[in-house]
Amino acid sequence: MFIPTRDSTLRLIRPYITVGLIIINCIVYVYQVPLPKENLAEWFHKYGLIPAKLSHGSDLSSWWTFLTTLFLHGNFLHLAGNMLYLWIFGDNIESTLGHGKFLIFYLTCGVLAALTQVLISPASIIPMIGASGAISGVLGAYLLRYPRARVKIFFWFFLFIRQFWVPAGYLLGIWFLIQLSNGLVSLGFQSQGGVAWFAHIGGFIAGILLLLAFEPYERKRIWKKLNRSY
Repeated sequence: MFIPTRDSTLRLIRPYITVGLIIINCIVYVYQVPLPKENLAEWFHKYGLIPAKLSHGSDLSSWWTFLTTLFLHGNFLHLAGNMLYLWIFGDNIESTLGHGKFLIFYLTCGVLAALTQVLISPASIIPMIGASGAISGVLGAYLLRYPRARVKIFFWFFLFIRQFWVPAGYLLGIWFLIQLSNGLVSLGFQSQGGVAWFAHIGGFIAGILLLLAFEPYERKRIWKKLNRSY
C-alpha cells in the first residue's frame, strides 16, 4: 500500500479555503464521535445523501444533502485519508483558481460526484457520506494542471518499507484506473453498500472539465498542445 505525504509544487497563495474545509470536516467529525450508535445512524440518514430519496423525489429537503454529505465521515481513517489528499493537492488547485473559484470548484465537484453515484445506484437506501467525490475533483484538476509534478509516497508491503518520489501523472492516473476498475466490478453489488466508486470517477472527470471552464490559461495550453500533436 502507499500513502502520499507531500508534493513538489509550490503554492502561490495561502490556502485559506483548503485549510477552512479541513477544519470544518474535523469539527463535524469531533461533534459526531460521542453520538450513540442510534443517533449516529440517524445523523447519517439525515445529512448523508440517500439516492432513493432523491430519485423518488419523496423529500425536497434531501437535495441539501448533496452539500452536507461532503462534511460527513464514517470513521477516523476515512476522515484522515480524505483530509491528507485535500491538504497535499488542494492548496495547489486553490493557488491556480484563487480562493473564491476554488470553493465553487470544490463544492461543484462534490455535487457532480454525488450525482454520478445517484445515477448509477438510484434505488440505494444506504447513506453516501464523505468528501471523496469533491477531493477526486481536486485530483483530476491536479493531473491536468501539474502532470509533471512529483509526489512523495510512503510505500510498504509487509516488511518492505520505502519512501520515494513519483510523477503525479503516473500516481493519479493509476489512482483513476483503480477507481474505474473497482467501479465496474461493483456494478453487480450495488445493494451491498461500500465505497461509492462512481462518485470518485464522476468527481475526477468533473474536476478536469471544471478546471478547463474556470481557468482560461488551461484551455489555451491544452488547445496548443492538441494542435502541435496533429
